[in-house]
Amino acid sequence: MKITFSQHVLPRFMETAPHTPAHIAIIMDGNGRWAKERGLPRRDGHRAGAESVRECVEACKQLGIQYLTLYAFSSENWNRPPAEITALMALLERFLEQKAEEMMKQDVRLQAIGHLDRLPPKTRAKLDAAISRTSRNRSLTLVLALSYGSREEITEAARSLVEDAAAGKISPADVTQDLFASRLYTAGIPDPDLLIRTSGELRVSNFLLWQISYAEIVIYRKFWPDFKQADLMDAVAEFSRRHRRFGGL
Repeated sequence: MKITFSQHVLPRFMETAPHTPAHIAIIMDGNGRWAKERGLPRRDGHRAGAESVRECVEACKQLGIQYLTLYAFSSENWNRPPAEITALMALLERFLEQKAEEMMKQDVRLQAIGHLDRLPPKTRAKLDAAISRTSRNRSLTLVLALSYGSREEITEAARSLVEDAAAGKISPADVTQDLFASRLYTAGIPDPDLLIRTSGELRVSNFLLWQISYAEIVIYRKFWPDFKQADLMDAVAEFSRRHRRFGGL
């Protein structure tokens, strides 16, 4: 079922929240705990969380958000039980299969960041196919952070600059913030304006450490499967109320 704002709700919302973020990043936390509270297996929590992804993608598109980055699978998540990893990869594959056509209809472009080479071959093939198929879409860019860890990302960026300096391609004086950012997985993607985390945890969990330097942060106590369209609207409204000074007055 496609989710849409009513013809009356959206204009009123845009009047109260005129300043929308260009890029929202979300730490989708709490699928397992949501399932545990209900006496369900963890995989059911992940499945319920996929529905929240769909709602947020649709809401972002209608609000005119340009980028939505979702922390889908961290580099540390490889330490989870093999059965859960297998279930998560299967869920990702189903998401890519089922949503590719919908992303085409909605003009949503898919991208991914992280150590994608660590994904199972079948999962990687489906991811690459969806990225290729949606590459010309422009209304919203959905970025999945998969096998992602920000410290690894920063370390690799630093290593690439050191290697170039050792080869005489650049000098230390050439290293600027812009040059460093160009070596990150997110090169070409604007930094997030708004970071949302569910489950009430007050940490960023190795997610986009460089990129969220000036992001506004909104925390929700509810678990990710309970995060819906109205919650995203609430976060955007909160963002609109804040005065972003970037170190100034």
